[in-house]
Amino acid sequence: MATRNASAKWTGTLKEGNGVMKFSNYNGPFTYASRFESGEGTNPEELIGAAQAGCFSMFLSALISGENLQPESVETIAKVHLEKDDIGPLITTIELDCKVKCEGLSQSKFEELANTSKEECPVSRLYKGAEIKLKTTLL
Repeated sequence: MATRNASAKWTGTLKEGNGVMKFSNYNGPFTYASRFESGEGTNPEELIGAAQAGCFSMFLSALISGENLQPESVETIAKVHLEKDDIGPLITTIELDCKVKCEGLSQSKFEELANTSKEECPVSRLYKGAEIKLKTTLL
């Protein structure tokens, strides 16, 4: 299977600094304000939400197709909740709101397949405990 690459560079202190995240054709800024307040730019939580919504939608489309149905559209919105605990910021919840247009798909089958997708898409499985490897270099 594929290995995908992304990068981020942060310059400066937490509150006064700024960063850039890059992957594929995306190159976007992020700051303390864009993450913890309402500043311009993106943040890791938005990217996590996009990854979750995209993965879930594709996986659900595959499951529906596996039922010999032809999904016209699968649209998912992800709301990623960033809270705070004793250690610091923490993602506590991801809410998925999914709308599917598919002739012949019953409500009960839709709910069954959506729940399977929520549990089994690769991004959901990551949140269940993937190994994170670390290599460090001090410059």
